[in-house]
Amino acid sequence: MKKPQILVVEDNQDNLRILTDELKGRGYRVITALDGEEALGQIDSNKVDLIILDLTIPVIDGWEVATRLKAQKKTCTIPIIAFTGHVMPGDESKALQAGCDAFIPKPTAPDSVVDEIHNILTKRDRSS
Repeated sequence: MKKPQILVVEDNQDNLRILTDELKGRGYRVITALDGEEALGQIDSNKVDLIILDLTIPVIDGWEVATRLKAQKKTCTIPIIAFTGHVMPGDESKALQAGCDAFIPKPTAPDSVVDEIHNILTKRDRSS
């Protein structure tokens, strides 16, 4: 069985590399995007099983990316994990309202992100 493909949307090169290396090391297939416009393009041209989305990215921010994806029939079921430095009161509920399925504040150990991915994909597989 093919491992799920994860889209990591992150404009910080160090964060992107660390997360990508961790996911690939766990056997996931990974594609990346540095901004919201590139993320939407990657989703249009690739089958994506889950998205890790920084909310403060250039061109189109993560809030808008999540809102657009959840509004389209083709992409509304793709789980989105907000992975962000936005940790003010209300940010988590705002991210969930925008369409994110989970919220992980930065900084967080890559293991925690991988655990959340596993939990979401396992839950999704059980319900389908």
